Amino acid sequence: MTHPAALSRRTLLGAAGATALALATGVPATAAPLGDSPNASPDGTTIPSATSITDNGGAVWTVSGGVIYRDGGTVGNTYNVSVLLWYGGRVYHCGTGGQWYVELNDVWLKVTDPRIPLSAPAGLMYGVNGHHDTALSPATIAARMSDLGATVFRVNTGSSSDTIGAVANIANYLNGAGKTTFPVIDAGLRDGSGNLAYGNESEAYYAARAIGTQVAQACAPYGVTMYECGNELTRDPYIILPDHKADAGTKAIDFNNANWPIMRGFMKGLIDGVKTAQPGALCGINFCNSDIAAADALWDGMQPDGTGGYPQIRWDLTTWHNYEGDGDIFHIGTDGAGPSFNLPVYVKARYGKPFLLTEWNSDPNQGTTHRASYIQSQLAEFQPARTTEAFLSSMFYELDGGTQWGLTESDGTPLNPPYTAYQSFVSSHPDV
Repeated sequence: MTHPAALSRRTLLGAAGATALALATGVPATAAPLGDSPNASPDGTTIPSATSITDNGGAVWTVSGGVIYRDGGTVGNTYNVSVLLWYGGRVYHCGTGGQWYVELNDVWLKVTDPRIPLSAPAGLMYGVNGHHDTALSPATIAARMSDLGATVFRVNTGSSSDTIGAVANIANYLNGAGKTTFPVIDAGLRDGSGNLAYGNESEAYYAARAIGTQVAQACAPYGVTMYECGNELTRDPYIILPDHKADAGTKAIDFNNANWPIMRGFMKGLIDGVKTAQPGALCGINFCNSDIAAADALWDGMQPDGTGGYPQIRWDLTTWHNYEGDGDIFHIGTDGAGPSFNLPVYVKARYGKPFLLTEWNSDPNQGTTHRASYIQSQLAEFQPARTTEAFLSSMFYELDGGTQWGLTESDGTPLNPPYTAYQSFVSSHPDV
């Protein structure tokens, strides 16, 4: 069973300008995950001591002679398996050598034990989004953030000097007010006409490296230490295949093999450019929906066609976007309704980096009362995960989005009940 998403949202898509991105099927965070088997084993079940594990898709897993079987057939090439673990909606195993693996699309990928807690430092959990061309003055942004209890302001900049300068001006003021500015380098893969701007990986790399260097040079003097390098690039129609654009991104075949190197070069160029100007900066690349196959391919230097040996893209921060139409990120579906898995657990075990949810919001068609309830229910999930899944920050999209998206009107006037819902939660759950 699937539910058509009622959600389309404003995105900050690089040189091609802002577009509306229709999100794939999903379920509200308050609903039980669709497509999950009612017979799934309890989270944390292991063989031994259990004799079998039933996953969220209803498949039955066993171990015999150190080999893993699913519904009676082998899964990949396994041997000397000492423990099989069902955790966070995925199957993991560890061999006698002590290395852990997770199964994705019948391939076993190296991970750490997903049960091991990973903690992120306090102080950055509560954030909001804004734009370099906002009508709000930096002073108003700082005042509203203080009133809400937010400490992080995520703001987009492109490659032009005026957008970079606007972000630097905001960062300058917020730094003095004790707030953290988190620039998202919103430069994309397209030219001014909307066509693919680069002919190959090298060309994309050097263009992006120059942009990353310019942004870091402008922002570093104002206390900026973290950057998001690119914005929803895996969802550009040049990258996500047209007949897969509604898929969750859990399969590498969802993506365009020919254009993949251009995106990879652009992402690596942005990161290297930032670190050229600011070697100690922390860089992230954002993903959407359930794009773990995209993240894994970049991390491991793989192409969507399964070939390897390409440049590995390694980030310091794992950043993600998740809207209500995508489903609950702790129970997010694979290619539509399900079965679901816990995405922060997966990326913690795979990459071992702090997790930042840099865009999130409810379905705007449900109204402001629904948004207020959604804000509190989501923050109640995010906040405890700081010390277990290294959930460093959640950045609400957006501060001054008005009735459709915001906590305030476009002039900064509080928009209730969302504003007070956010404010009251943070007040009663300090990020310490």
